[in-house]
Amino acid sequence: MSFNVVLLEPEIPNNTGNIGRLCLATGSTLHLIKPFGFELSDSKLKRAGLDYWKFINVRIYDSKDVFFEENQRANFIYFSSHAQKNYTSIKFQKNLFLVFGKESVGLPKELIQNNLENCYKIHLLSEHIRSLNIANSVGIVLYEGLRQLDL
Repeated sequence: MSFNVVLLEPEIPNNTGNIGRLCLATGSTLHLIKPFGFELSDSKLKRAGLDYWKFINVRIYDSKDVFFEENQRANFIYFSSHAQKNYTSIKFQKNLFLVFGKESVGLPKELIQNNLENCYKIHLLSEHIRSLNIANSVGIVLYEGLRQLDL
């Protein structure tokens, strides 16, 4: 196992399906925290995950509180367009939990405020966009982690 990708209340099935494929390709576990903006049986999720979905290591949690209780000893890295530090300054290690917020609003402000030391962003070179697609963001971060670990 490489990393743990955490999606807090994902809203778009295509993104979750694509992130699932990224997790499978990188040997990572996908953690999904309810509520979702779709059903896990959604055809768009399955289409984006293709026939790989059955091989993806997925863990599902009923709430953010349940997730953090079950993983309280984990090392968490949070991603937000409001963070100050760049993702390339993360010192990646195996089994990190990489936490991404929902597509429409990102991570809750309280989660960011309580974890500022572990919050990172992907630098954007244009002032005309506020963020990247979450599946692209997860791919960028996962492969930077693999590069650093030489996997």
